[in-house]
Order: sequence, then structure tokens, then C-alpha cells
Amino acid sequence: MESHGELSVGELAQRSGVAVSALHFYETKGLIHSQRTAGNQRRYPRDTLRRVAVIRAAQRVGIPLATVAEALAGLGDGRTPTRADWTRLSARWRSELDARIAQLSLLRDTLDDCIGCGCLSLKRCRLANPADVLSEQGDGALRWTTTAPTRKARSR
Repeated sequence: MESHGELSVGELAQRSGVAVSALHFYETKGLIHSQRTAGNQRRYPRDTLRRVAVIRAAQRVGIPLATVAEALAGLGDGRTPTRADWTRLSARWRSELDARIAQLSLLRDTLDDCIGCGCLSLKRCRLANPADVLSEQGDGALRWTTTAPTRKARSR
């Protein structure tokens, strides 16, 4: 039962739709904070529901938890984000999301050209090996990155 505007971990899980284990994980990462009762039970302020909602929204669009933690820490005093805070946070993440969308669009549009042989060193692989730069490192599947390869050639 909820008391004094605080929620137990079970109540927070039920109200937020997030597993208790995930809430404990968020707490270890500094994303949310609880107070302990005399019986050593966790109690969360009610506004933790909003923090969890911001965390989940960011996760759904692929923002890493470390980035979310940094953004929430930037609010100061462990306060819960307001609507204006969310607008600022989401604007910061916009360019990262735009880059991911472009990357996924490229993958979708070139998928039939690069998956299948396993080589990833073909001259025609515009996605994983633009301009065949991996050929300098030898044959075979060398690596798969999200950016153009820049590693120097290995000595043979």
C-alpha cells in the first residue's frame, strides 16, 4: 500500500510497467534513487514514475542508458524532468537519432548487395566496405562497423 507519496519497488514496477529487476538496475546506474525504510525496504518518491517514463522513452528510441544517466544528472539535485526538460533532452539526441535512421535506411536499401557471401571485402559492398578499403587488410570477414573503416592496413 502506498504511503506518504512514496512507492515500494513493487508498486513502482506495477505502475510503470517495468520489471523490479530493471528498476534495481536503473538504481545501480544512478538513474533513479530510493530511500530505505527502518526495515531496509526501498521507497521511491512518486515522481520516480516520470523519471522511469523518460528512461523508457529514451530506451525505445535506442538512446544508451549511459547517455540517459548523463542527461538526468545534468538536471541537478536528482530532480525529475519536466516537459521542458524532455524537450531539451530529446533535441540533444535528435542528431544521434537522425544518424541512426540514415544508417538503417542505408542498410535496408543495400541489404541484398552485402549479406550472403560473408566476405565483407567485396568492392561492391557500399555499406560495410566503401571503396574496398578493407582489401588492404586481407581477405575474409574482417569487421562490421557503423562508420567507414579507417584502421591502417596490417603488415603481411
